[in-house]
Amino acid sequence: MNRKILLFVLLPLILLPVMGIASALTYDTVQHAVADQNENGAGNYDNVAIAFAAALAIGLPALGAGMAISSAGTAAISALAEQPDTFFKSFLVVALAEALAIYGLIMGILLWLKL
Repeated sequence: MNRKILLFVLLPLILLPVMGIASALTYDTVQHAVADQNENGAGNYDNVAIAFAAALAIGLPALGAGMAISSAGTAAISALAEQPDTFFKSFLVVALAEALAIYGLIMGILLWLKL
C-alpha cells in the first residue's frame, strides 16, 4: 500500500474519532472542575491534570511503539528472509516494542480510574 495513502487517509480516519472521544471526556472533566470552583470557591483541577496525564500516557507510548515496530519490523523481516533461524530474536524485538504500548495503555487506564 502506498505510504501517502496510509498517512493522509487511513491514519486520520482512525485517529480523529479517538481524539474526539478523548477531547469530549476532557471537556466534561474541565466542566466539572469549573462547576466545582463556582460552588466551592476553589477549583478541583487535579482531575483535569489526571485526564491530560492519561491522554499523554496512552498517546505517547502508542506513538513510540508504532515508530519502533515500523523500524524493527522491517529489519526483522529482512533478517528473517536472509536467515530463517533469527525468527525468535526478531519476534522478541517486535514483541517488546508492542509491550511499550500495552504498558502505556495500562498506565492510562489506571490514571483514568483515579478520576
